[in-house]
Amino acid sequence: MKVDLVIKNIGKLATMRSGKNPKVREQMNEIEILENAYVAIGDGKFVDIGQGESYKKIINQNSKIDDVDGLLVTPGLIDAHTHLVHGGSRENEFSKKISGVPYIDILKQGGGILSTVKSTRESTFEELYHKARKSLDRMLELGVTTIESKSGYGLDMDTEIKQLQVSHKLSKDHPIDLVHTFLGAHAIPVEYKGNSEKYIEILVNEIMPKIKELELAEFCDVFCEEGVFSITESEAILSKAKEIGYKLKIHADEIESLGGAELSARLNCISSDHLMAASEEGIKMMAKNNVIANLLPATSFNLNKSYANARKMIDLGVPIALSSDYNPGSCPSENLQFVMQLGCIGLKMTPYEVLNAVTINAAYAIDRQDEIGSIEVGKKADLVVFDAPNIEYLMYHFGVNHVNKVYKDGILVVDDRKVL
Repeated sequence: MKVDLVIKNIGKLATMRSGKNPKVREQMNEIEILENAYVAIGDGKFVDIGQGESYKKIINQNSKIDDVDGLLVTPGLIDAHTHLVHGGSRENEFSKKISGVPYIDILKQGGGILSTVKSTRESTFEELYHKARKSLDRMLELGVTTIESKSGYGLDMDTEIKQLQVSHKLSKDHPIDLVHTFLGAHAIPVEYKGNSEKYIEILVNEIMPKIKELELAEFCDVFCEEGVFSITESEAILSKAKEIGYKLKIHADEIESLGGAELSARLNCISSDHLMAASEEGIKMMAKNNVIANLLPATSFNLNKSYANARKMIDLGVPIALSSDYNPGSCPSENLQFVMQLGCIGLKMTPYEVLNAVTINAAYAIDRQDEIGSIEVGKKADLVVFDAPNIEYLMYHFGVNHVNKVYKDGILVVDDRKVL
């Protein structure tokens, strides 16, 4: 056994081991915690996990030792819903939003997504790259080691490709791993206002196949919402995406209860995201079909809207993930730790449920459960050392960055809250 690094004297090691399925119901409140623990890493993966000084039997003169002095260690955090690559920002809409102007009205005025589409189309590859890289550094400092990155601010062939190419380059250049999602069905572009049928025709017959041909996206997503894409339109788009080899996600029931949760179950989406207005029937269908509810409480916080009913979802057997929804409009924040704290305060989840939701269940939400999301032999050595005595403290002491160190593939990439 090759051991490049041992991280020892871990006060509490939260392994997040779960078996072969995402955690549901009471499992979400269960975490294996090893005290006075260590992890051994070789070739970027976990090769041994144990307690005390058993690691001494497997090290050699070339093995490095990192003593973390009794701190809390978890797997690297996973942000399974972001709109990372985009141009511009939308602080000019902030006053409207806090005065109560509905998002759909802002969208009708040429703001919202359409404003960001204009900025993204006008931005160069390099401008998008450097803006997104800055956000990735912030995420890494906060303990995030894998994210999902959506397109959807191009709404035309060239810009959608540009966004996804930026995302791929960042995945190669930056320590954080990126999973790529095509969200061409994010809004109807201004040039097709009043002719959504034509845009959808171009989307499914031209843009979507080209993105797949170029191998730029693994998932396809749709913003299924009143005034955006209807249930019928969303089903047609996602059915075509499934036919040509995409895995499926959906923005569902964020503002109005349209039946997006039900649709996600019928189509066997991997995740259904937002769900603040999901019906009980839709939640039951998601549970039956093992669709992950990817909840985004920082969006509810920022929009001053009701939170998704996480307690009902957990009670009915839906696996829960939590993500940031980082985007320039409804959630301009890269802070997944704040999302975790809102998971407790806003969604009434326990600290253990929250940590499961941003590790192993989030890994399932991006189909990476065999590689990341838990500290197990053979998985990527992605982990966070938190300057905290236990899991509860991460949620209780809110509004600060608790990260001490971050390791990605067994390499130290953040030390003392600074990207190396």
